[in-house]
Amino acid sequence: MMKDIPMMEARRALTSLPERLGKASSTVAVTRRGKPVLALMPWDIYESIVETLEIMGDKKLMATLRQGIKEAESGKGIPWEKARKNLGL
Repeated sequence: MMKDIPMMEARRALTSLPERLGKASSTVAVTRRGKPVLALMPWDIYESIVETLEIMGDKKLMATLRQGIKEAESGKGIPWEKARKNLGL
């Protein structure tokens, strides 16, 4: 759930924002004159967004992912134990 916080309040509260965001993975929209200008979020959410964008920007990786999803949906996947053995785990 995104919360709005005015720029002036964000300035005053910057050092306490990590605690205010908490572990609920919430995001704060910093506003100026009532319009959002910045988004503040926990670092793990930021990292997951960047990683997702990197994956989505890689055409070869996306093609492989789509193929894997099709195979899984059609039941053509490899059982975990067999895959594990093939990987030497």
